[in-house]
Amino acid sequence: MPSLMLRAFQTTLPLRVFAIFGLAVVLGSPCAAAWPDKPITIIVGAAPGGTGDQAARIISEKLGAELGTTVVVENKAGAGGILGSQYVARATPDGYTIMMANIGSHSINYSLYKKLPYTPEDFSAITLVISNPNILVVNSSTPFKTVQELVAAIKKDPNLYSFGSAGAGQSPHLSGEMFMQRTGIQVPHIPYKGAGPATGALLGNQFTFMIATAPSVMAQIKGGKLRALAVTSDVRAPELPNVPTMAEAGVPNMLVTAWFGLFAPAATPQAIINRLQQATVKVLNTADIQNRFKEMGGIAGGNSPAEFNTFVRAEIANWKQTVEAAKLSLE
Repeated sequence: MPSLMLRAFQTTLPLRVFAIFGLAVVLGSPCAAAWPDKPITIIVGAAPGGTGDQAARIISEKLGAELGTTVVVENKAGAGGILGSQYVARATPDGYTIMMANIGSHSINYSLYKKLPYTPEDFSAITLVISNPNILVVNSSTPFKTVQELVAAIKKDPNLYSFGSAGAGQSPHLSGEMFMQRTGIQVPHIPYKGAGPATGALLGNQFTFMIATAPSVMAQIKGGKLRALAVTSDVRAPELPNVPTMAEAGVPNMLVTAWFGLFAPAATPQAIINRLQQATVKVLNTADIQNRFKEMGGIAGGNSPAEFNTFVRAEIANWKQTVEAAKLSLE
């Protein structure tokens, strides 16, 4: 009798072990556990004050409430978003470290830099958060009232002028390069560690003009400290109805839409990606967030991870053509 019992136990042992192992895997899964059970950090690869930083801080409280945790925004500025991107790419893929990335760090950089410490495959797209046109601005103390006045002055004596940006490789930098290509001018580029420092430098007349993301300069435009000369969209911005498009200002083929969206490290469980996307969409669909984005000159996003990934891949290809045409390359 004991031998029969022993044989029965031995027969069922593999099934028991398999069941226990399977249960351990399920219980150990971050998706099945009470995720999130600690704060989530959104990394912004630029200094405070820029569009990505503003957008991250605007949605962070509501996003935390939706997920039942605290969402913290941390700035890791430098190298055109490379430092922040590299940090997130190497982070543990558990959904607790994500990034508010942008057109520069996650589209332009791939063709601009000879060596980049991350690739598109290092990230999982979550959703687009905000998009907006760029705006050509000058200090209001300058005499330039139109794009043509600015271009004429630069052509007369280019040594007197320069342009600034939120950082090498960011869309404001490439927009400035594109603007110079389209208008036949050439002045030095002065990069800063984010839109905030760049805007402050322009307010201090440390360079002549900047093509900035709308949210980063909208308050200064409305406050009369900066003067908007043109927007890079195909239609006028609702918040700036008197500011012409680049085409209306005499600069053809100058369309740029800056965008900012959330990414997680690659290998983050899809269930967590979906949870983050769904929670973000709920936040973006609130009237409060949409109105705040509109005041910044931006439009709220909210597409699916697959749609956002397809969009980003198309942007990478589009900006590669621009970078190659400008013969730009950074180490």
